[in-house]
Amino acid sequence: MAFKNDSSDREAMSEINVTPLVDVMLVLLIVFIVTAPLLTQAVKVDLPKTEKADPSPDKHTSTVSIDALGKVTLNDQPQAMAALEQSLRSLLAADPELIVQFQADKAVAYGTVAEAMAIAHKAGIQKLAFITRE
Repeated sequence: MAFKNDSSDREAMSEINVTPLVDVMLVLLIVFIVTAPLLTQAVKVDLPKTEKADPSPDKHTSTVSIDALGKVTLNDQPQAMAALEQSLRSLLAADPELIVQFQADKAVAYGTVAEAMAIAHKAGIQKLAFITRE
């Protein structure tokens, strides 16, 4: 316990010395500043090239296609965006293992594709796939 220098009052000081606490906190701050950039770097991997393999035909798939004009078709049948959810719900009720494959023209706005995906998710579709060209 520390005491004041005043000889008339012999009371204990109730102040905490924060200097060691500040020293420790500054050291921890420096350690985090140095190590944080090391944690965010991605590992660069050169992936091997393979030949394209055609997927095996699966009876549990349906295809949602969006052409360059934004017209939607479900299994080659024209479909309004508003009716897409109900159609997907009925397909899902008939086949609980349904996989919906999306095929969109590269000229289609991202918002249209995102809207179709959101409708599929809202309908309860859990498995989505994208059809692309090599």
